[in-house]
Amino acid sequence: MTEGNFVDYVKVGLTSGKGGKGSVHLHREKFITKGGPDGGDGGRGGHIIVRGNENLWTLINFKYTKHFKAGHGAHGSKSRSTGADGEDVYLDVPLGTVVKDFETKEVLFEITEHDEERILLKGGMGGRGNWHFRTSTNQTPRYAQPGMDGLEGEFLLELKVLADVGLVGFPNAGKSTLLSVITSAKPKIADYEFTTLKPNLGIVEYRDFKSFVMADIPGIIEGAAEGKGLGHYFLRHIERNANLLFLIPADSKDISKEYEILLDELRRYNPELLDKERLICISKSDMLDDELMDEMREELNKDLKGTPFMFISSVAQMGIVELKDKLWAMLNA
Repeated sequence: MTEGNFVDYVKVGLTSGKGGKGSVHLHREKFITKGGPDGGDGGRGGHIIVRGNENLWTLINFKYTKHFKAGHGAHGSKSRSTGADGEDVYLDVPLGTVVKDFETKEVLFEITEHDEERILLKGGMGGRGNWHFRTSTNQTPRYAQPGMDGLEGEFLLELKVLADVGLVGFPNAGKSTLLSVITSAKPKIADYEFTTLKPNLGIVEYRDFKSFVMADIPGIIEGAAEGKGLGHYFLRHIERNANLLFLIPADSKDISKEYEILLDELRRYNPELLDKERLICISKSDMLDDELMDEMREELNKDLKGTPFMFISSVAQMGIVELKDKLWAMLNA
């Protein structure tokens, strides 16, 4: 999927259907001159329903069509016939979609399961026909209820990528290269920062036909939690990843310091992110010889305080098999 087709944040305007009005009708039949009231109820207006679809990965369906209206309920008729309900409108969204009120930014609900349905706006109730209003003192009521108006509002649909493993790192750390090597995904790769502007997903094939999903999250910079760069736009996707894979290049000036900066950004954005399982990968390790790697390993064992780490090289295919084994073990711990 190209970056232009990945849409994860849209605003939509929605209107539910109006209820049909109740019928004012008096029964007439041969030999029955005063049959009394028999007006039926109006049908309810159509609902606006949000539905989860596991086959969708993006909100691109709402990029060009942003206004949706449900059908109106039909009016009641004679013989106590209830009008037809208005047609419901279903908004199919990918799993991990959060629905918010546009004005208050309040989170209304989140869709996490396939075919999960949540009514976002209820249609208006249909009015009751005059049959309901008959009494011993008013046996021929000539009035009925009008249908209730539908609801309308503006809402935000915000997708948070669901993946088993999320790649976290500074720009140009080699995340896209790793994803292209370890999966069949074709992310954009270049020798400048912020090559990746939208998350990329790939399926990692493991042994015995097993697999798991890896997400390449756009690079984080210091101050992202306060909105620097694209800030929350990047960080919100990390919330839905089961495990975090920190990628730090071997030519970094201070690997431990870079890791602490990344960790601090996650902590300031959402402290719960630190509860996820973490693994640090020292990328571009093909430029290191064995002696230098041993020195770095000894130093990192002291600085990282028990956080597991390993050396890999996407280009040289160094440590890739071991990385898959480690990630699979983390996912099934």
